[in-house]
Amino acid sequence: MAKKNTKKTSRRKNKKQRQQTVPKGKMYVTATFNNTLVTITDPQGNVVCWSSTGNAGFKGSRKSTPYAATIAVENALTKAQNLGMNQVDVYLKGPGSGRDVALRVIRSKGLKVGMIADMTPMPHNGTRPRKQRN
Repeated sequence: MAKKNTKKTSRRKNKKQRQQTVPKGKMYVTATFNNTLVTITDPQGNVVCWSSTGNAGFKGSRKSTPYAATIAVENALTKAQNLGMNQVDVYLKGPGSGRDVALRVIRSKGLKVGMIADMTPMPHNGTRPRKQRN
């Protein structure tokens, strides 16, 4: 008869114990025309918390509003502040309405902003042109 593994470890509990205090982090805001995604990581890039407008309870066309983006950013920042975060570097991406809102919410929450970077992808030369008609 094989021995049972008596060692019980919970990955989630260990992960939460490791991440109790994260004083500095990075905040990635992906603002599309239909949604706003907010991800907060520690300096190494491990995700600490995240939120989105759909996660905040908005559906359909209301997900793309600035108010929904405000709620999503506030939710992510309160989770991060509960872990002890007080300084963030902000990385914005996409053309949506959540870009400006994210910076306003960070200022109202009282976090220090180390850096603001725009990471929106820009096409260098566009797509390949169509074949010439004869």
